[in-house]
Amino acid sequence: MTIIICSGIHDPDLTNNFIQHLKIINQKFLAANILVITYPKIPVYSPVHLEQFLTKNINQNDSLLFIAFSAGVVGSIGAARNWQSKGRKVKALIAIDGWGVPLIADFPIYRLSHDYFTHWSSELLGKSTESFYSQPEVEHLTIWNSPHQTWGWWLNKSGAKIRCTAADFVLNLLQKYDEI
Repeated sequence: MTIIICSGIHDPDLTNNFIQHLKIINQKFLAANILVITYPKIPVYSPVHLEQFLTKNINQNDSLLFIAFSAGVVGSIGAARNWQSKGRKVKALIAIDGWGVPLIADFPIYRLSHDYFTHWSSELLGKSTESFYSQPEVEHLTIWNSPHQTWGWWLNKSGAKIRCTAADFVLNLLQKYDEI
């Protein structure tokens, strides 16, 4: 199993911060098999380029769990669907602030949004298995750079709202899929 972390189009330090904050909160994250994909090394918005990169760098029998941010959500949903269409396993996609990206697939999809409007309007383009939105709202890059400080609401399968941070939500999902 490999966790694919796919950034948006921004300073790679923000992606490093995202990973570091998850590692600080949960030491098991240190042992996870993680492949980080950042722009401009790979055009993260391109499913074709992303899938080519994965094909070269991942065991074809590996199952993948994607964590993608912003423009990286565009490439990740396409690459994940292509990966699965070839008989390979995708456990889930965790889409962070992929506003305007239709997220429809045969694997679980989880959305995190930096505000309620983005959460609400994104759900019109594909219902999430579970979701999180920031409350109070934060800037777009903050949810990626500082997930441990981004408080909001986790909407779980039962319809309950749970107060937590974006990092708590992501780490809970990784535990659910036995990744940490």
